[in-house]
Amino acid sequence: MTANSGWRPRHDDPLFILAMDHRESFGRTLFDVKNDQPDAAEVAAMRAAKHLIYEGLQEALPAVTYGRIGVLVDERYGQSVIDSVRGSEQPLVLAVPVEASGHEWFTLEWGQEWRKHVETVRPDYSKVLVRDNPDFDPKEREGQFERLAEVSAGLRGIGVPMLYELLVPATDAQLAQAGQDAARYDHDIRPGLVTQVIADNYAHGVEPAIWKVEGLETVAAARQVAGQAKAGGRTTDLIVLGRDAPADRLDHWLEVACQVEEFVGFAIGRSIWEDAVRGYAASDRGEAAAARVRDQVAERYLGFIAHWKR
Repeated sequence: MTANSGWRPRHDDPLFILAMDHRESFGRTLFDVKNDQPDAAEVAAMRAAKHLIYEGLQEALPAVTYGRIGVLVDERYGQSVIDSVRGSEQPLVLAVPVEASGHEWFTLEWGQEWRKHVETVRPDYSKVLVRDNPDFDPKEREGQFERLAEVSAGLRGIGVPMLYELLVPATDAQLAQAGQDAARYDHDIRPGLVTQVIADNYAHGVEPAIWKVEGLETVAAARQVAGQAKAGGRTTDLIVLGRDAPADRLDHWLEVACQVEEFVGFAIGRSIWEDAVRGYAASDRGEAAAARVRDQVAERYLGFIAHWKR
């Protein structure tokens, strides 16, 4: 079963999503898939690995004593996970992506057939992954906004909330402004860009239920972004994404978010399972190797929840 339709996350009743909707990068970095064209054996291995990650989450379930557990997973390699979430006796929150994997600009996975997929799966959230920056090409941005507005309106018609994952990579000029220091870009420049991108989406009719944003380095920056997300009396919430960051960086982002009421949880993926799956893919893939994956996924997932509670 999935979460009750009336439930929505709050700062004191958070949503903890284990993200594993990676597709092109999942195959390329962990299973040596070329050009996003896996053969039958590679497809089977990736599907098995995704289910193994889910089994690690299941191992963690008894220790989660507050908030809600979420799963973000794709149909391409994670259909068995979707089916398992549907069959779970616990109310898990299911999010499923609609964007195509590995594209620079937002592109729909199934073209105009995307609504049929959402209506068939009926997730608690449909996720879009977007890379944007106010200094990106204006024409490309406008086209992206048009596609996102279509999806936003379509999801409202279907009755499925949008989960908007926003990445704001630096332009060359912005990185130069930061002295070629990515950490300084994150601290000094990115918060203002995120705020502007959120405003630009709203101006184009894109209305997410949840913004999934890169972690902010300071409470002031998190409040700045949250203020824009809530502009105009919106009830939109925010969660922190993992960005494959080291554990200590993620811990800091969670510490910041915990101090800002509008942040209601996290969605973390590769930082939890990537090392474990890489080791599994290189092993004999026997039960002992599988058990190590389950244990590591459970331990790291619970570790981030414990850090949020602090």
